[in-house]
Amino acid sequence: MRKSWWKILAVVLISLVIIAGLLAPVPVLPILHESIRNVYFHVPMWTAMLVLYFISVIYSIKYLNTGKQEYDFMAVEAVNTGITFCFMGLATGMLWANITWGDPWPNDPKLNGSAIATLMYLAYLVLRNALEEEQKRAKISAVYNIFSFPIMIVLLYILPKLTDSLHPGSGGNSTFGNLDMNNQLRPVFYTAVIGWILIGTWMLSLRYRMRLIESKQNEIN
Repeated sequence: MRKSWWKILAVVLISLVIIAGLLAPVPVLPILHESIRNVYFHVPMWTAMLVLYFISVIYSIKYLNTGKQEYDFMAVEAVNTGITFCFMGLATGMLWANITWGDPWPNDPKLNGSAIATLMYLAYLVLRNALEEEQKRAKISAVYNIFSFPIMIVLLYILPKLTDSLHPGSGGNSTFGNLDMNNQLRPVFYTAVIGWILIGTWMLSLRYRMRLIESKQNEIN
């Protein structure tokens, strides 16, 4: 029970976020209107994705330093879980873009950067499947993973700030904090960030344990 308290907390937090996201009052905003509720889902999912990718980088570095197979397993499962949140972030973002900008995928540098970053991490998974020798696969994918993370940060957060972008906080636009976030939104938003990160960590732990079980079964066979 003591070890699973954070899982219970994750379920409680996300349950509260879903209820508040659908029913709680939100400020009346031009253009965004009720779609501002998506801030409880779209942004926290991307945040959870970044946390999971960062965990993957840490374990890739640990693998290169130690050669322990368990670290390689953790790295790849962190990416697998992060990709799930990436797709959910893309889906909620496209829905939001269609409502506010009239196009699910306008020609925006942040959107284009997110597409490239997604392809980079999908390429990481393809690379792993393309290499049969275990140690070679783990080492090459670890190096690829370590370099992919800073490139993703540049694509998502640095380049959009240097050019025109529809997203808040980019291309001279005001941030969400300056425009839309108020005392009605902030408590639910931060609850959502913590909740989705915990859910992502829970998914990662399950995938990691399944990977360990599969590895042990392969060794027996």
